Amino acid sequence: MHQTTVISFFKYQGFKNCWQALARMGRPPIAIDKIEGLTFFKPLGTGSGNGFSIKPDFSTYGFVTVFNTEEQAQNFVKSEAMQKYKNTAAKFSIVFMKTIKSHGEWSKQNPFKSAIQMDKNKPLAVITRATIKPKLAFTFWKYVPSVSKSMEGYNELVFSKGIGEFPLLMQATFSLWSSADAMMNYAYQNPKHAEMVKKTRELQWYSEELFARFEPYSVEGDLIPDFL
Repeated sequence: MHQTTVISFFKYQGFKNCWQALARMGRPPIAIDKIEGLTFFKPLGTGSGNGFSIKPDFSTYGFVTVFNTEEQAQNFVKSEAMQKYKNTAAKFSIVFMKTIKSHGEWSKQNPFKSAIQMDKNKPLAVITRATIKPKLAFTFWKYVPSVSKSMEGYNELVFSKGIGEFPLLMQATFSLWSSADAMMNYAYQNPKHAEMVKKTRELQWYSEELFARFEPYSVEGDLIPDFL
């Protein structure tokens, strides 16, 4: 039995639906102690455009969940709690993933346990997450737009979205790539990304950070383009 991570995105239309989705961020119908096998849960707002953005996207919300087994993850996706997110969404996508590798911490823990080896020819999903030191937030956000824009030129990038628990300071990105090779080419050959990595090491602007790679193996919904 392998741990299964599920990341879900929901796009809403109309003020009422968007407002209800925003309210669910503070009162999510999901509780770790009430859902079988659920070991980690984070509700997520999103940023506009690809990657990080200082401008929020008030139409799109999501969450990440981690389960002990695939069966438990599948049961959750069919549950009443999940239906509350789906019912009013104009579009949604739910991605099932196995962890390849994860290092760092998210809320003082690493919720993702390695389960499989990376196959460079298969699609790859990446979550990068960080808590930005308040005194360095302005400097950090100065560099973000150029890095985010640099992602637009990669056809191998299937989908990306800035995600976060708290505006400006608790931020993450989720990206889907056609293959592990494609992601590695971006990470090591894109000068803007390389500059961001260099600045991260120099300025140490994170108080907590995590980097995780996954193999996505199933997707439901129509928000994310077909990639399997």
